[in-house]
Amino acid sequence: MQKYGFKGAETAIIKDADGRTPRDYYDLLSGIWCAQTCAPRMRQDWSEENRTHGQCSITAFLMQDIFGGKVLGVPLEDGNFHCFNVVGDCMFDLTSEQFGSKALNYENCPEQLREVHFAKEEKRLRYEYLREQLLARLQE
Repeated sequence: MQKYGFKGAETAIIKDADGRTPRDYYDLLSGIWCAQTCAPRMRQDWSEENRTHGQCSITAFLMQDIFGGKVLGVPLEDGNFHCFNVVGDCMFDLTSEQFGSKALNYENCPEQLREVHFAKEEKRLRYEYLREQLLARLQE
């Protein structure tokens, strides 16, 4: 059995209509996340070894499409937010591994709205590409 390192991996037991859990989506997305889906401002630091780097918002909104719930954001020192999912009492952050051993404070985080995030066309396009690639994998 694979050991998962993302925040909430052990308690992310919710299932979609086909019985898939966030761990299943992590497995699928691990083969899709790439420099093209990474936030442009972070692309120079993206690597095969750190596939989740720069993937948080598009991944969190994609998981919201699948599981519902809310996308919340951990405020970062640079003024941006690191996005993660909360569905009922289940919290998970598929892209938390990009921070290595740095602990994030997931308490009292503000809700993130896709309308605000996707006002940036490049982010919306990266999200659409990630969604298309995921749907293609699900049909294989």
